[in-house]
Amino acid sequence: MFKTKRLGMFIHWGIYAVNGLHEQEQWRYSVYYKDYQKNMLLFNPTDYNPKEWVSIAKDAGFDYITFTTKHHDGFCMWDTKYSDYKITNTPYGKDVLKMLSDECEKQDIGLSLYYSVPDWHHKNYQNTVGHHEINEVKDGDEPSEALYIEYVKNQLQELLTGYGKIQSFFWDIPPKTRDTSLNELIRSLQPGIYINNRGYDDGDFSTPERMSADGASFDGLCEACDSIGKESWGFRKTEDYHSKLYLTSSIDRYMAMGANFVLNVGPDEKGNIPEKAKSIVSSVGNWYKNVKEALFAEPVKYEWASKNGFLATRKTNTLYLHFLASPDADGFFIREIKTLPKNATVLNDGTSLSIFWDKIPRLFNGHKESMIDVCHIHGIDADKLSSEAVIIKLEFENLDTAFDETTIVDSQRIL
Repeated sequence: MFKTKRLGMFIHWGIYAVNGLHEQEQWRYSVYYKDYQKNMLLFNPTDYNPKEWVSIAKDAGFDYITFTTKHHDGFCMWDTKYSDYKITNTPYGKDVLKMLSDECEKQDIGLSLYYSVPDWHHKNYQNTVGHHEINEVKDGDEPSEALYIEYVKNQLQELLTGYGKIQSFFWDIPPKTRDTSLNELIRSLQPGIYINNRGYDDGDFSTPERMSADGASFDGLCEACDSIGKESWGFRKTEDYHSKLYLTSSIDRYMAMGANFVLNVGPDEKGNIPEKAKSIVSSVGNWYKNVKEALFAEPVKYEWASKNGFLATRKTNTLYLHFLASPDADGFFIREIKTLPKNATVLNDGTSLSIFWDKIPRLFNGHKESMIDVCHIHGIDADKLSSEAVIIKLEFENLDTAFDETTIVDSQRIL
């Protein structure tokens, strides 16, 4: 997964789509359980078309889909036999997860499953007014950690045996309890699966969310995530959508550091991915396909690169420079280079750039020896590319000898 499938589409979908407020509507809007559960009787996504969903992801060049099987509200998006609070008891009545997994298999796209540890519905879950927990005692509540874990294990058995090959499992909100038996069960049911670090033990990979990473690489496996919506992950009627520049820059930063990335959309109550969301995914996908070779290259650490606002990835004798901010001019220079690259190309649009030795006036500090020759790379259409992350491809005869060795910190593969 972390070598061949790198970019995924996250899908947050559930009965919270009915009111279009937020996937944590019950908690953030202080909705009583008896009122919130009425959404189940109103949820009838007659427009749901898993073929279209998978095609949207695949046409954009995405490698897999991560689907929310159960969010914090406890509503189950598959035909579980361990709860009545489920999709097959809605007016729609169909197992949407089964339909999605069948379509993923048909279109040869990976499927990962999200599962929330907090459960505001289940009678045995212990809501203790902690992180993502509701201070509401319902009729029939019988808090019991042991019984709740038994419930979770029963549902894991269903999810990981009835829906084909599952490439990764995304727990959400780490519990206070450590219990390695749950991930052991997952691995026994789906050999080779990857598990994140938000469950009952450390799992296999970290999951930074809606934040920028520092440094040039990660110490271990990582899958970052963000949503096209600034306010929510589920469908929100008045959503503020992120710009293409924000999203491509986030994806570029994390993937250049060796991480996977999942970009979230929130379908509405009828099962439609909003037109704005589809447009964003398509636009991001066009960028991704143009620059993909740089994102699948190996993270490398160059001190000069970070000081000048770049991340770097490498494949053999090709170096990719990832701008951490939009280019502020149509060219840049590299002081530490000893041998000019053979070619320089803007991956975003295929533009060939000029490469030459030059003396840069801004480097002058009053001493003649300061006006040394540096590598000048020129010809970027900065205005045209101002709406997306920019990546420059530099091809060398021998990259290992192209730079002053003192500037190379680490050129080993991180993941």
